[in-house]
Amino acid sequence: MIKVVLLSRRDRVVGFRVTGHAGYAESGSDIVCAGVTTAVQLVANGITECAGIIAEVQVQENLVSLLLPETCCDEAAFLLLEAFELQMGVMAQEYQEYVVLTYAEV
Repeated sequence: MIKVVLLSRRDRVVGFRVTGHAGYAESGSDIVCAGVTTAVQLVANGITECAGIIAEVQVQENLVSLLLPETCCDEAAFLLLEAFELQMGVMAQEYQEYVVLTYAEV
């Protein structure tokens, strides 16, 4: 199961932590994993490369996380994270056995 934790600060999503594997299908054919991975990469690259924000990013075998700095006030970054929240909500609803979405305060 993929676990998506949206990290919030003062009622605003400021990052995420994604762990696990979907297990929907064999590796290479898992559309749930591909969908989550694509959304994660799009948002992380949009924030760090396109918006140029120096975010705290961690990439490991079974973990990807991103956290905006406390001083960040870039609306583009917040919009990307809002879009990510919407997409992960859809994924968690459509694939309830494979994706779970929760929130944590930072």
